[in-house]
Amino acid sequence: MLDYDEEAQRYDALRGGEPRAAAAAEAVLGLIPDQARELCDIACGTGLVTRRFAADRPGLRVTGVDLAAAMTRMAASRLPGRVVRADSRRLPFAGARFDAVVSVWLLHLLSGPQEVGAVIAECARVLRPGGVYVTTVDKGAAHNVGSDIDAVLAARPRSPVHDAAADVAACAARHGLVPAGHARFRGHGQGRSPRRALMDLRRGWFVTVPPGDPLAEHIAARLAELPDQDRPRPDPVFTLRAFRKPA
Repeated sequence: MLDYDEEAQRYDALRGGEPRAAAAAEAVLGLIPDQARELCDIACGTGLVTRRFAADRPGLRVTGVDLAAAMTRMAASRLPGRVVRADSRRLPFAGARFDAVVSVWLLHLLSGPQEVGAVIAECARVLRPGGVYVTTVDKGAAHNVGSDIDAVLAARPRSPVHDAAADVAACAARHGLVPAGHARFRGHGQGRSPRRALMDLRRGWFVTVPPGDPLAEHIAARLAELPDQDRPRPDPVFTLRAFRKPA
């Protein structure tokens, strides 16, 4: 996994910046009831999306949570006094605190079903009855857009998928949450170019082919041979699922 303290300064620039943040916030807020007054953004990262929740929904009080110190500092600069450094598996909040809980681009990073279950259990715990939990699912699959780059990357071993939609729904059900909708949004600025894919490969983005591995070198050589080295291929489209805590 990437070191997100190290990634913090370049995180937004490498992941679509404001256009992607705007698309994500709009899609998430479309799944959250208008009457919601307290929202918790789990794994809020740099706070780029988090601050849009507050700006785009007047009257919504937003709290951000992240474990990486550098990410937390950046988020706190965007939402002063509203960001907490904490582990999403052990949230520092009383039960039934929030009307909405959000975890965008988090579950796929966890080490396995046990950790996914722990995070979803905590999100369910801090939700008020009638509250809604919104999360991304199938994140890795969204990046496979059928491009020539994807054809080259198909040679790498696949990572286990911990955020499959069906598995997340089953886990949510075990913690008393029921389906409450879905949405999709475009990852603006995240379409890979061959040169960008090669850069990601060199910095360890693809965890199953670490830098220096012979397979990584083979994939790097094939990426370098692709045409239009700086032309981004299509952007990914991400999927959100919403779950409600029955009143």
